Amino acid sequence: MTMFENEKTYGRFAENNSIDEFHKKFDDSVTRIQKDFGQNYPMIIGGKEIFSNDIFEVRSPADRNLILGRFPLATKEDTLHAIETARDSFFKWALVPYETRVRIFREVADIFSQNKFDLAAILSFENGKNRLEAMGDLDESIDFMRFYAEQLEINQGFSKQTKSATSNENTKSVLKPYGVWGIISPFNFPSAIAIGMTSGALITGNTVVLKPSSDAPISAFKFVESIYHKLPPAAINFVTGSGSIVGKTILSSDIIEGIAFTGSKQVGMSGYSTVTSHRPRPFISEMGGKNPAIVSASSDIEKATDGVMRAAFGYSGQKCSACSRVYVHKSIAPKFLDMLVAKTRALKVGKPWEKDSYIGPVINADAVQKFQNASNIAKKDGKILCGGDLVPDASCKDGNFVMPTIVAGLPKDHELIREELFLPFLCVEEFDNFDEAISLANKSNYGLTAGVFSQDRTEIEKFFEKIEAGVTYANRAASATTGAMVGAQPFVGWKDSGISGKGAGGAYYLLQFLREQTQTRCE
Repeated sequence: MTMFENEKTYGRFAENNSIDEFHKKFDDSVTRIQKDFGQNYPMIIGGKEIFSNDIFEVRSPADRNLILGRFPLATKEDTLHAIETARDSFFKWALVPYETRVRIFREVADIFSQNKFDLAAILSFENGKNRLEAMGDLDESIDFMRFYAEQLEINQGFSKQTKSATSNENTKSVLKPYGVWGIISPFNFPSAIAIGMTSGALITGNTVVLKPSSDAPISAFKFVESIYHKLPPAAINFVTGSGSIVGKTILSSDIIEGIAFTGSKQVGMSGYSTVTSHRPRPFISEMGGKNPAIVSASSDIEKATDGVMRAAFGYSGQKCSACSRVYVHKSIAPKFLDMLVAKTRALKVGKPWEKDSYIGPVINADAVQKFQNASNIAKKDGKILCGGDLVPDASCKDGNFVMPTIVAGLPKDHELIREELFLPFLCVEEFDNFDEAISLANKSNYGLTAGVFSQDRTEIEKFFEKIEAGVTYANRAASATTGAMVGAQPFVGWKDSGISGKGAGGAYYLLQFLREQTQTRCE
């Protein structure tokens, strides 16, 4: 049996003292991939590549003049055709032995591993992640495929003998796929989340209709392009276009047997209501967060500021797990804030594919407008300690660049503290005692990730006992609330952050794409 190991590309280069080689490989890929910019991409339906004259353009958020590709605007009829062909192909794929499915996913993971620098460079242009974040996205994609393959193998296709009720009966429990799954993926992890959700459905024997984010469809296309010819026709279908047409058609279809969705709470809950309105169907969702970090009086301030800064401003705060609230004990608040602001001001904002850039752009013009609105509110109702404006650098004028922003002094329960912004925007509040801090941290409808910094074991244990979040960390300088690793930290949301209570990259995730059948044979 092949043992799963995380890809950890940058970490392995660092361990071998070959970081310069990492950057050279990335630079070479940046040069190489640009020759393909501007090409027309197809949908893939029923095992066929389908082009269209009715298209939309994908532009880099770091340079709006840069057209990365053009994709078909699918119609309702295109989407229905994809769903119907996926249904017709179901048994051709569902009856393929699990060992074959495992082999196929490992083959595709190897393809991604061999081409990961090019794929990461594409992703950096496509959604604005810096080169380390982009490579992390690719690593996670590879990890999902290999981890789920291992889970299927370890559990022998999720089939096992059970106790026999009588001496003449032989009984076993078999987990079987449902049928056609709709996969609706977001822009912020266009490789990892799209591949993770799709792999969960597909490797367990379901067929799939994948709708990627229109802001970042190229990375998902690269996955479908690598796998579809290894499968029965229509086992996987790739349909691009607007959520109001493609997404709505998927969610409204009676043929769809399940949905895996990552995105906003508003869209997720609307989709959940639609899908379950006539009959019960599984709806696996991750719907964002308003993730807190608690910094106690006993904390190591150096570690705490590093962890909060990285969690708040990595990928410009556009992670479901990003830290957007920090509660710091009033006795250390001045020192903590001085250090955090200094570190934040030192971050390089620039083209994300360039070696020294830490913060890239936000994804689109709507995000820029949302940032400006939030900054205006913060200036009126609180105090902006740093940021609050667009990036003035001339090299950023053609992109969606905003400054990492820290705000203090907002009234408790202020909208900026309550609502998910998905921006590089951090709100700071002070507390008097640790119980108050946990109460404030839990005072949110969301419950995705949370972090604590403390050198008091009692406080750390109290945090883990009482915090209402699915992914939790203590004293994590690498990032207070982000950076879950496949196989180590299942990514699961509580409360309004998720519906299923089972985490991606964990041992229970694949079970959601399967339903149990008891089989009894009498002699």
